[in-house]
Amino acid sequence: MRNVRVCTYKGLTETKLTPAHQSVITVIKSKRHLDKLLFMSTPKHTPAHTDASKMQFLPNMIFASRWLQMPLYLGLILAQGVYVWHFFIELYHLVFAAFGSQPDVVALVTSIGYKSDVPVTTLNETIIMLVVLALIDVVMISNLLIMVIVGGYETFVSRMNLQDHPDQPEWLSHVNASVLKVKLATAIIGISSIHLLKTFINAANYTQQVLMYQTIIHIVFLMSAMAIAYTDKLMSGSGKH
Repeated sequence: MRNVRVCTYKGLTETKLTPAHQSVITVIKSKRHLDKLLFMSTPKHTPAHTDASKMQFLPNMIFASRWLQMPLYLGLILAQGVYVWHFFIELYHLVFAAFGSQPDVVALVTSIGYKSDVPVTTLNETIIMLVVLALIDVVMISNLLIMVIVGGYETFVSRMNLQDHPDQPEWLSHVNASVLKVKLATAIIGISSIHLLKTFINAANYTQQVLMYQTIIHIVFLMSAMAIAYTDKLMSGSGKH
């Protein structure tokens, strides 16, 4: 290596009169050239990532709009409180009317729409039955509100995470939009049945046209519930395939 003359070319050390050193220099230059080509051909992902972040805003805002239903469910809870208040008022009148309170008897007769040719001074079987049916009607409407509030919130707003809760309703474990529609239709049929029974018990105070129309409306509710249940069955059967 005494007769080797060293010179510098673009930062690289080249050797003269040594073929082995020339081969090393050639490999180094080739690697640098390849790294430069790879760097120039690498795409820049920053603008695309920025555009994707901007596009996520609209879907997130649409998904968050489900919380706008929260005031609606709170309003239904207040409506249920009104029904509870009405239930206790009717129960109060019934209990005191049973002990002979004339103002409470008049309040019950007025609330149920009972009419008679003679003044009503005491409770009779028809009045008691109509009042009890009215209380049952309030309870069934309250059950309907519970299904709408709890099932609707669980289905359309957010999970309640009640899997390990001892008081979790049995139907809430498999509730979805289709099941909720069927249960609501069934509850509406039950409420309509109570109203129709009250009308038939107090049929003397209604015209034949009113009786006919209420019966037709009840049949329409029944057929609608059957159609909803049949449609849900078809959709569940097609989903299994």
